[in-house]
Amino acid sequence: MTADDILKYCLDCMDGTVLTESWGEKGIFYNPRNRLKRGVYVLTAKEKDGENDRSSRLDREDVFRINFGVRKSTFLKLFGTVPPRACKGGVVNMDFDFSALDLLMPHPVYAWMGWLCVLNPSDSTFEKIKPLIREAYGYAQEKFEERVKRNLTK
Repeated sequence: MTADDILKYCLDCMDGTVLTESWGEKGIFYNPRNRLKRGVYVLTAKEKDGENDRSSRLDREDVFRINFGVRKSTFLKLFGTVPPRACKGGVVNMDFDFSALDLLMPHPVYAWMGWLCVLNPSDSTFEKIKPLIREAYGYAQEKFEERVKRNLTK
């Protein structure tokens, strides 16, 4: 399983998604007919450490992290609590080794927003997280519609 395999799955199976590369990562956005400037994040694949995000140790050879946001209720079911936002350059206060491979866990920086991550998911782990990725897609669709409505009323 590679990051590109996961990105391709999203593009092939989720109507209205587009691939965007920026900030050292590849992102899947929901943006049918490019109605918004960027659209809404569904999932990202990050393959290198960032200035404020080094806890996953993505500088290791062939290590990547898949990131996606779910509803807070789902996050709570999975982890029992939503942590407060970490200070700049820090990680959320949760008892995880954010560099562990093939483990669904809170995102080290954006868990406070309901984001999850997996480093180098195996085929079996990817199958297990597909429902969560589909939730991220549905959630992105809802946020997209809200933004389109807001833009129409401006």
